[in-house]
Amino acid sequence: MAVYAEKVEGARAATSTRPSAGAVYRNIYAKDGITGVPEGIESPWDLFSKSVQKNPTNNLLGCRKTIDGKAGPYEWLSYKEVYDSALQIGSAIRKCGVNPGAQCGIYGSNCPNWIIAMQGCNGQAISYVPLYDSLGPNAVEFIINHAEVSLVFVQEKKIPAILACLSKCNYLKTIVSFENISSTQRKEVEEAGVSCFSWDEFSQLGTMDCELPSKQKTDVCTIMYTSGTTGEPKGVILTNAAFTSEVHSVEYLFSKTDKSATPEDVYFSFLPLAHIFDQIVETYCIAKGTSIGFWQGDVRYLIEDLQELKPTMFCGVPRVYERLYTGVVDKISSSGSLRKSLFDYAYNYKLRNLEKGLRQDEAAPLLDKLIFSKIKQSFGGRVRIMISGGAPLPHHVEEFLRVTCCCVVVQGYGLTESCGGCFTSIANVYPMIGTVGIPSTAIEARLESVPEMEYDALSSTPRGEICLRGNILFSGYHKRQDLTEEVLIDGWFHTGDIGEWQTDGSLKVIDRKKNIFKLSQGEYVAVENLESIYSRCNLIASIWVYGNSFESFLVAVVVPERKALEDWAANNNETGDFETLCKSAKAKKYFLEELNSTGQKYKLRGFEMLKAVFLEPIPFDLERDLMTPTFKLKRPQLLKYYKEIVNKMYSEAKGPKA
Repeated sequence: MAVYAEKVEGARAATSTRPSAGAVYRNIYAKDGITGVPEGIESPWDLFSKSVQKNPTNNLLGCRKTIDGKAGPYEWLSYKEVYDSALQIGSAIRKCGVNPGAQCGIYGSNCPNWIIAMQGCNGQAISYVPLYDSLGPNAVEFIINHAEVSLVFVQEKKIPAILACLSKCNYLKTIVSFENISSTQRKEVEEAGVSCFSWDEFSQLGTMDCELPSKQKTDVCTIMYTSGTTGEPKGVILTNAAFTSEVHSVEYLFSKTDKSATPEDVYFSFLPLAHIFDQIVETYCIAKGTSIGFWQGDVRYLIEDLQELKPTMFCGVPRVYERLYTGVVDKISSSGSLRKSLFDYAYNYKLRNLEKGLRQDEAAPLLDKLIFSKIKQSFGGRVRIMISGGAPLPHHVEEFLRVTCCCVVVQGYGLTESCGGCFTSIANVYPMIGTVGIPSTAIEARLESVPEMEYDALSSTPRGEICLRGNILFSGYHKRQDLTEEVLIDGWFHTGDIGEWQTDGSLKVIDRKKNIFKLSQGEYVAVENLESIYSRCNLIASIWVYGNSFESFLVAVVVPERKALEDWAANNNETGDFETLCKSAKAKKYFLEELNSTGQKYKLRGFEMLKAVFLEPIPFDLERDLMTPTFKLKRPQLLKYYKEIVNKMYSEAKGPKA
């Protein structure tokens, strides 16, 4: 078996203050030294400006304009046009008194002006601070004050959120709309002593012949606030060196294992630019002369945008791919026995060839054309690579994508603190399925034992907390040295995630260090692992499992798949709308039995089974603060929101004696 990671340092025994740690590994393509900043590059601005010189007339940023309620074709700005706009915007920022080393905010959905504002900051050595499109006014207010943001670029529909906290934003002096600003909004802003501009007005303040300041690798490129699952957002400081090292590592690995992006490629931008994952990918695309087309910002038109753009590169989070999987499987199941048999034959034939080691394009070219091409068409028909990140991709979904989407599928693992991807699977290496791949070429990785969870980094199958060291790591949390010292220990960043090394050098993310609790009988429960298993029950859309040290069993809040619940109701003479069916005692009993049947299938232990469920008709969402922008469950907030329901489940499950 091929091994894709190189051991470069031995294990460390436990001490009185630190647990044991396993060997240190590097990517096989960086065994002689990890990669860093490319020659001649000081900041992301250099990547952009050099690409403009090579590709001045190539399309860079495209979006669809809506006329009379209907979206038209993609309209494009060239590399040179975007460069000129970034110079003008950067110059205008300086005219407002924001100098190199200061901070500008960017708040809104993905669009060309988001990128232009970012590049305007890069050109002037000003740190940009993304404000999460999905966070409410309290977090926006916190970030503006904590990062001392004096100027913020805002999407037009987000201006009310800024206005709501304007009186409490002590540092904010200037608001610039991505589009226009109404006379009413302008009056309200100016009465608060803050300047405001439409995009065109602001652009006219600047000039294209301004002198750009020098930039250093050590300058702060961006402060990215992570939403986190608890507490206030943390400002992750990323330098120019970390950012450009990450972009270079992406290019280095693609060039060694698959195919670099080119000016002929087209990337579909819909994952939030406020997150590091999409920022790195788009910066990489810009460095390679690739075109970037933006979605309209409405999930109802996502497929339509894909059909119009016909991208060659697509990035998604597991939730997006799981929806595709569910949709296709449901369609095939209802298409009749003959079509289903044909699909199953094609699927299993190609899967066997992939397992034998054949490349994606060699495994079943005829079946790709006859059977699977329709699935590829749902992404526009030209996608050559799909990347998944943000959370582990379930094994069955990854297998399905690799077989049916007629393109290379890779998944990775990363954090804001590691400037995005720090592990990635290798194109066309099928045994890496179910893993997040091998270390980035810009880091070294090791596992550290977690005795309280019985994870041993020195065992024959090493398991422990994933620790990272290298050129893409953050410099610390802004104004939070205490939090920085908690996770950066002896040069190693402790991620809080639990990994398991595979024999080929790849890594599986199997648990989260903090998401464990002990039941009253002393059994530890790794809740994320349980949720992953229960999520394989095709009756449910999502699940939150809960337990604590005062109780001996687990309960769960479940969001049912609407069709599954309605089909069950039709077959069991239950009537009512979706919300009414969720209240049905018979429905709860049925879902509980099916979930525990799934648990038995995957050999969960007795204390890991569920004793009660609540059927929630409304999906967990950002609006109620129940999820992070990357769709991770916010457990303290879920408990607060469902506290009465949880108490009732425990009371009813214990019976009259409780």
